[in-house]
Amino acid sequence: MKKLIAANWKMNKTGEEAVSFVKEFGKTIKGGKNAEIVICPPFTALSAVSAELKKSNIKLGAQNMHHEASGAFTGEISPLMLKEIGCEYVILGHSDRRAIGETDSLINKKIISALKNNLKPILCIGETHEQRLKVETQDVLENQLIKCLQNVEQIQKVVIAYEPVWAISRGNPSQKAATKDDAEEAHLFIRKLVGGIYDEKSARETRIIYGGSMKPENAEELLSMRNIDGGLVGNASLDAKSFAEIVKCAK
Repeated sequence: MKKLIAANWKMNKTGEEAVSFVKEFGKTIKGGKNAEIVICPPFTALSAVSAELKKSNIKLGAQNMHHEASGAFTGEISPLMLKEIGCEYVILGHSDRRAIGETDSLINKKIISALKNNLKPILCIGETHEQRLKVETQDVLENQLIKCLQNVEQIQKVVIAYEPVWAISRGNPSQKAATKDDAEEAHLFIRKLVGGIYDEKSARETRIIYGGSMKPENAEELLSMRNIDGGLVGNASLDAKSFAEIVKCAK
């Protein structure tokens, strides 16, 4: 199973900037056969990036979606719209979304809808700085995973991203990044949880990736860990050369 490296640009890059990135990144990475690469631009750049990625083996992903196919949901984007534009992946439950009120119940609806519409969800779970200080990490991960995966049958099509909120600047005043051992411990715990909810085969075949400030300086050691199947990259994915360095670490 190839490692999956996904770029989450958040609210950055216009359509023109996004296309320029893809062109530069494509030249830098030279195929990127070592990993499955996903780029998740903002909604306004999806169409332009989709057209550019048709020339490559890089996949397109969205940063969020509504769980309904259509309706009176002003400002929302449906899974059908994402599929039509060429998306294969969609990030769901990111800490940025949870911070503005998204619940596990809502995220669960989105996951079920994404799978129904042949989109692969990248489900983000993780504890805050305060929760980590209270030694609640495992309780938080178990609670989020069980609720988000309720009635989800196609678990092998779900990518789980462990996103320790305390390891990113917004979630931790001191911004102390997770060590490879911190990350591996959490990933192993999540894999065991998946095995308990489903079975051992599902646990082995489900990708669990790391989403807490992966960058060129720490990517190689994080990706060398047995239970880390890739990375969900934020700030470091905004620069083509930086993101390419991370992808090259996914051997």
